[in-house]
Amino acid sequence: MQRVYRLKRRNDFRRVFRAGRSVANRQFVVYVAKRSESGPARLGISVSRKVGNAVVRNRVKRLIKEVSRHWMEHIKSQADIVVIARNPVANMSYDQVKSSLRHVFRRARLFVSEPPQDKK
Repeated sequence: MQRVYRLKRRNDFRRVFRAGRSVANRQFVVYVAKRSESGPARLGISVSRKVGNAVVRNRVKRLIKEVSRHWMEHIKSQADIVVIARNPVANMSYDQVKSSLRHVFRRARLFVSEPPQDKK
């Protein structure tokens, strides 16, 4: 994921948790907060040690980054987003992660335009 789309600083995460609203499903919790500066949406990812060991946690983060990377031009600008992965994500495939994230992003009303479905 490109640097302009990343949410990295602790203060940014804190602000999103404090001022943002949350939407959840069984696999993910998504916090969204509006940002005062202009610019594209930024995404932060949090995966607890409860999800699994370092290998599992890094795999989950890579899956979330890859799915959201394709959607960044369809997400509202000036939004800071934090995605928290829950336990069931550890055993999910790419397509399952994509479906679940799409569901929770829709519920959070993050999409300006609907991202295209993959053709199989």
